[in-house]
Amino acid sequence: MENFKAIICFLLLHPTLMNSFFPSVNEKEIVLRDYQMDVARPALEGKNIIICLPTGSGKTRVAVYITKQHLESRKLKGQSAKVVVLVNKVPLVEQHYKAEFGKFLKHQYSVERVSGDSQLKISFPQVVEKNDIIICTAQILENSLAKAKQGDEDGITLSQFTLMVIDECHHTQKGGVYNHIMIRYLKQKHRNAGLRKEQKQPVSLPQILGLTASPGVGGAKTQQKAEEHILRICANLDAYTIKTKALGEEPKGPYKRIASALERKEDPFGDVIKGIMNEIHTHAQLNPLCQPGTQNYEQWVVQKEQNAAKEDNQTVRVCAEHLRQYNEALYQSNTIRMCDAFSFLDKYYNEEIKKKFSPDDEDTIQITDTERFLFKLFNAKKERLQELMKNPQYENNSLAQLRALILEEYTTRTEARGIIFTKTRLSAIALSQWIQENSKFEDVGVRASHLIGGGDQSVVKPMTAAEQREVLNKFREGVINLLIATTVAEEGLDIKECNFVFRYCLVTNEIAMIQARGRGRAEDSSYTVVEEAGSGVAERESVNEYREKMMSKAIARVCTLSREEYEKKINENQLQAIVEERVKTKKKDKKGMMKEDPSKVKLSCRSCGVSVCSGEDIEIIERMHHINVTTEFRELFTVRENTALQERLLDYEANGVIACKNCGQRWGSMMLYKSIECPCLHIKNFVVAYNSKKKVFSKWNELAIRFPAFDYAHHVVTHNSDDETEMD
Repeated sequence: MENFKAIICFLLLHPTLMNSFFPSVNEKEIVLRDYQMDVARPALEGKNIIICLPTGSGKTRVAVYITKQHLESRKLKGQSAKVVVLVNKVPLVEQHYKAEFGKFLKHQYSVERVSGDSQLKISFPQVVEKNDIIICTAQILENSLAKAKQGDEDGITLSQFTLMVIDECHHTQKGGVYNHIMIRYLKQKHRNAGLRKEQKQPVSLPQILGLTASPGVGGAKTQQKAEEHILRICANLDAYTIKTKALGEEPKGPYKRIASALERKEDPFGDVIKGIMNEIHTHAQLNPLCQPGTQNYEQWVVQKEQNAAKEDNQTVRVCAEHLRQYNEALYQSNTIRMCDAFSFLDKYYNEEIKKKFSPDDEDTIQITDTERFLFKLFNAKKERLQELMKNPQYENNSLAQLRALILEEYTTRTEARGIIFTKTRLSAIALSQWIQENSKFEDVGVRASHLIGGGDQSVVKPMTAAEQREVLNKFREGVINLLIATTVAEEGLDIKECNFVFRYCLVTNEIAMIQARGRGRAEDSSYTVVEEAGSGVAERESVNEYREKMMSKAIARVCTLSREEYEKKINENQLQAIVEERVKTKKKDKKGMMKEDPSKVKLSCRSCGVSVCSGEDIEIIERMHHINVTTEFRELFTVRENTALQERLLDYEANGVIACKNCGQRWGSMMLYKSIECPCLHIKNFVVAYNSKKKVFSKWNELAIRFPAFDYAHHVVTHNSDDETEMD
């Protein structure tokens, strides 16, 4: 007995030995099913692979198992080991930590998560150094890799990792952040081949494990093109193979149906909006070749606005901007309530009037004849629109169809929990309000909330990562049992309890269809596409189903290629990717813009064309925020309250909106950086002149000019000396 006690005491002092003797005491076992073990096997042998399993089949659990085996096997061999898990959305960092990697491995290994939402006070290289497993957004890793390339000591290299798990790896294409990381990998891999020929030591690279529910077909229209797309993704991830379930092993998918609503017999509300749009077309001498209320019209009017801004044609530019709002209102009246569409327009015009007639501004803001015409036009039709929106007989039939489907789910299921996917953030919010305001839904136990993405948008306040987490937690706990979401909830987010999915007047591509359908994971789940008859939604859904079959066949064909043929195609694709990236870089450098003096760039207001500043006045904070702290610039703008205030977790925060004193156009935000107010410019609000050409950009990185970093110390010294002079 004494000996037994001594053994127990010894084991308690040595947890590793304790685990090997009594694994169930301390360790959360990871048990894989046969098909999961089958797809994991090449990775357990150290090979780079892509695991393609349907949503809900446990891809992440397989990745956790592979990670554990990787760390253990290297430890036994006395080798160092470090794993990085990359995700493409901030909420997935916390999800993978709590539900998978942290849950199963943190008792044995140090696991840490890092995202733009993290509040860690140490640098990313320190996090990498101190932990065995790091879960982070791909952009954080890419930023650190870029720093290392520039010789910054705050950077890291791929060779510091021994395994890299890439979640939603189908995004490793088309210049995305995953692609940037893997191009670095492929370049080093091909350099290593040269080093080996020279009998030199190659640079170590991590094993790659890609996870996806659907690599898609990349817009392919033929089987051959679909196979080429699959091979390209395999090449981008340097995959030895792509592993998926064998035919017949797929779990039974949700029951699928198309619910078509009858076309509207009368739409007087929409007719009034179309009438307003026609009057604007006449005023601006515009002749659209597509129907208002469509995606094609949206693209046409955006192009018109951009061209008019470059040509300094203020009549067409401002008309195009207003037409875009009316086009959005038409879309809303066809999918949500007329009152939501009216509210959207009314809010837009109230904001525009505030810009022009703000009582806080000392200077009178210029108002043009065209703007006066547009304000009068809306005011003249406003009463008629309000009158029509109160008449329920003119509402779209899609909404009535959706109402019937929701009520059916919540009256026929013991415990209904579902998601409605919709196209825009505005429609997600409006549908959520519609459900909350309707007592019939409450009577059958519907508890709804919306879930939308982050990222700044002027039309609607985005959701922060914390707000998204709160909504998802309430959904998992059953406090909320109906989510109305944009595509933010389609990929990756773990929503196991869902037993019905509606795609409401929304069809994108086959990847989105597979991802959305995969949200319905519970037994007896259903997947319904709601459309208005004649809208083309059902037809596009059929095309996606065809593409899905094409994708499955393409994966199967790629898997049957001989090893020699497969590797030849992979090598060709990789060399092509490297060459294309080099050509792209050379093309960028050829423009000579990186070496050009920023003073050659001139910015003018996108709305009124007033000259704003030269590029020589612009400096950068944190390699991303473009600011102008000159006194001359401060004379040109006014500061307003930021209605969508976004808190920052670094040394700065958005403190207000800066707008043109001349016309009220928003230029950017006022940032508070280390107690200094810094006007931050958003390039989309300006027309950029360079080498006698005018252009509009949506992001600063599209303008390849290197602006200097903000000299905080110099600014403080200058600012203080100016203050002292004023006091004297």
